[in-house]
Amino acid sequence: MGKKRSGGGLTGSQQAAKFLGVSVLSGVVLAGMAIPAAGALGLAAKGTVEGFDEIPANLKTPPLSQRTTILDAEGVQIATVYSRDRQVVPLTAISPYMQKAIVAIEDSRFYEHGAVDLKGILRAVNRNAQEGGAAQGASTLTQQYVKNVFVEEAGDDETKVREAQEKSLGRKIRELKYSIQVEEELGKKKILENYLNITYFGQQAYGIESAAQRYFSKPAKDLTLEESALLAGVVQSPSRYDPVNDAQEATKRRNVVLQRMADVKDVSQAEADAAKAKPVTLKVTKPKNGCITAVKGAGFFCDYVRNSFLTDPVFGKTREERAKVWNQGGLTVRTTLDPQSQDAANESIKDHVYQEDSVATAVTMVQPGTGRVLAMGQSKPYGFGKNETQINYSVDKRMGGSNFGFQVGSTFKPFIAAAALERGTPPTQVYPAPNRMDYPSGISRCDGSQYMNVARNGKLETAENETEDEIGPYALRTAMEKSINTYFVQMIAEIGLCPVTEMTQKLGVVPADGSKLPEGPSIALGSAELSPLTMANAYATFANRGVYCTPVAIESITDAHGKALAVPKTKCERAMTENTADAINTLLRGVVDSGTGERAGLSDRDNAGKTGTTDSRYNAWFVGYTPNISGAVWVGSGGTKKITMEDIVIGGKPYEKVFGGGLPGPIWKDAVTGALSGREAPNFTTISIPDPVVPGGAGGNNGGRPTTTPSKPGKPGKPGGDGKPGGRPGGVTAAGATGGTTGGATPGNPFPRITLDPGLIGGREDQ
Repeated sequence: MGKKRSGGGLTGSQQAAKFLGVSVLSGVVLAGMAIPAAGALGLAAKGTVEGFDEIPANLKTPPLSQRTTILDAEGVQIATVYSRDRQVVPLTAISPYMQKAIVAIEDSRFYEHGAVDLKGILRAVNRNAQEGGAAQGASTLTQQYVKNVFVEEAGDDETKVREAQEKSLGRKIRELKYSIQVEEELGKKKILENYLNITYFGQQAYGIESAAQRYFSKPAKDLTLEESALLAGVVQSPSRYDPVNDAQEATKRRNVVLQRMADVKDVSQAEADAAKAKPVTLKVTKPKNGCITAVKGAGFFCDYVRNSFLTDPVFGKTREERAKVWNQGGLTVRTTLDPQSQDAANESIKDHVYQEDSVATAVTMVQPGTGRVLAMGQSKPYGFGKNETQINYSVDKRMGGSNFGFQVGSTFKPFIAAAALERGTPPTQVYPAPNRMDYPSGISRCDGSQYMNVARNGKLETAENETEDEIGPYALRTAMEKSINTYFVQMIAEIGLCPVTEMTQKLGVVPADGSKLPEGPSIALGSAELSPLTMANAYATFANRGVYCTPVAIESITDAHGKALAVPKTKCERAMTENTADAINTLLRGVVDSGTGERAGLSDRDNAGKTGTTDSRYNAWFVGYTPNISGAVWVGSGGTKKITMEDIVIGGKPYEKVFGGGLPGPIWKDAVTGALSGREAPNFTTISIPDPVVPGGAGGNNGGRPTTTPSKPGKPGKPGGDGKPGGRPGGVTAAGATGGTTGGATPGNPFPRITLDPGLIGGREDQ
């Protein structure tokens, strides 16, 4: 009986002898042993190892995971992402020195034996017996390749990786059977090519091409003798022989490889000695992976592309299937990112909001009619450091955005106007629009129920306008320009909540957390929490004359073999009539011409938009568009701590109070100006909306425009008065329940409307 170790197990030499004996007994080793081309022995012995026949006959080699390259719309690289940094190359693209070095040190008789090297096994058994341990292995290059296949197949599953690498008789026999198959099917050159592409070289580099780039910043075909020997030596123990962290150990190992190459006559002794005399000289390219590598501030867009892939069934039925394809990599993803628009967004952000500011901004631009996402940037860069974040403020939670999105304020009002116009409300509609009013009760919902204004702490929920002098009656155009809160509360109370809900569904307006929009009149003032991409894309529908198109970020994808993959296409459906869209465009042109968004207005092309500022100035917005671009700008606190934007310094500039037209508006203006520089300037199709003759109301206005003395100016820093949406957070009322009787209203009819005959409205005109 063989001598056992103190722990009860056989010594390394005894284990090797046992494996050899079992293998020879079964005839397995002889099947793929020292049989070069002619094959002198064949399967001579008979008998089986238990379980050998149950091993599947065919080794299913998984495709090697590689890096994925993400490009912008012009084909310029944005970022590289990978689960394993690998670039598969043919043998012809690998230095002959490298080929010889790896064979010399790992399996010098590679071209002389079959799947198993009997001489190597005997040599290992003898050597290990002499040294009393497992100093030398006997695996052939083919067997090592098979083991690497199992490791690759295990992916990131640590349990499977351990099983693939465990030192057991069962694994050896399994490797052996597959090695015989591989030798028969692939041949020596292909096995060597596969081995060099699959093996791990340390420093996150898989395969020889990535290793050459990582350590020497050059392609594998250009590796010198000493560089090849260094990399060949790393394979045995990538951590121990890591030249970056331990140059001395790496040099010793390199010289062992060089000497082995001389011993087997791959190079002369003189060549080996000359190479040994050279110091290890690295030109390291640091490992870079993921969207943090993105250029042009496109880290968040890169992340949006990844999430688009993982969530779209075009790429697989389940998320697991899609993740497997993404992690497999080797893809070339051409995206919709327009470099000119992205640069313009970045420059505007840097000019107005600093990275270290207590608040942040996000800018997103899309193309009307195609849904193509053209730009996506924010002031807090993509990363893990101070004043950096991995939260994409531009998108919904499921796409990597914030948990809830951001309240949009008065930028929601155009959706209410569109819903009303679709139901036949004329664009000259007038409401009393008192300065302050209680939310009306009895507003119908889609399920047949009604919203009721229930008193809290003895007070009803109340809406109010920004300044005390904003007293109706107002017509729609002026109400939109001045962002009159009570006007839109009265509008939604008359048409009901369901038409608004239906309109927002057609416009893809969904809360960022994936919930449903609340059916209450407070949505008229922008209580919904949405993302900039949602808002930009919804407004693009107005620019596209009523046709909504789903957003897309991926233009095309090819796999590692150059085969084109199917990609999601935008889906376009009519959300409103052309006439309604034209009316909204006309109304929102007025906002940037002379309303709350005047500071965002462009002088060289048709443009339109809407400002928005929320309670306590936690969020400020401008969403605007031209016929060929739509963009949303949000400014606010992106973290859990909400910041009131009053008496605050942003971008080096002091602000007494931040409002939608005062900071987001100029950001939008600069971004869109740069994005459209040198590009066509088409016009909107607009309609004529005359000023209706309105009987004098509480404010003595004619259609919302002064007829006697001008209105008092807005509060400092808020021209146009879009600094506050009205209703209080949590339904807290600023005043008692008597506000609804202001502006000529009566308890029985709190908001009588004044309507002109639709026939008085002028026809469309191109401007």
